Amino acid sequence: MSKSVEFYFDFGSPTTYLAWTQLPGICAAAHAELVYKPMLLGGIFQATGNASPVEVPAKGKHMLVDLQRFATRYGVPMRFNPYFPINTLGLMRGAVAVQQRMSERFADYLKVIFTAMWVDAQNLGDLAVLGKVLAQGGFDPQALLALTAEQAIKDGLKANTDEALKRGAFGAPTMFVGDALFFGQDRLDFVREALAA
Repeated sequence: MSKSVEFYFDFGSPTTYLAWTQLPGICAAAHAELVYKPMLLGGIFQATGNASPVEVPAKGKHMLVDLQRFATRYGVPMRFNPYFPINTLGLMRGAVAVQQRMSERFADYLKVIFTAMWVDAQNLGDLAVLGKVLAQGGFDPQALLALTAEQAIKDGLKANTDEALKRGAFGAPTMFVGDALFFGQDRLDFVREALAA
């Protein structure tokens, strides 16, 4: 596969969940590789001065309607998480840990966390809830938590976040096809066109 989509993501973003439901199919249809890049959205926001649209009341209200419209269009379940925003530092370190140390389970980890966050609307900021979700998904919560404390894993997440910033990211999801940046799941048609070009 000569073409790829680099997908910079954070579980805390509802639009990232929607993009995640569609990108594997888009990439498969284009015979392109989907390259997952876990990053920390809080770090991106802090560095760029950006913030969640939900923090602007009028925009946030519209965004919730829009999210449901896209979920309906895509035919995927979605429930806005009442615990939003959730600190995703541990979740994103977990993504790096699984990607680096047990890559064969990476797709499972994505499904477990995205589903718990944006379908089951669970409070993944609560370690007890997170532990239960991970265990139900076939993961050892204590072993994974230990991995996320390792410096190499912390450094991996920081490196991905710094890389995203250097490439111009200001939010999530951010996707690259070559050097072309596409922000937001509502730009997936442009991703398709870039892969077809």
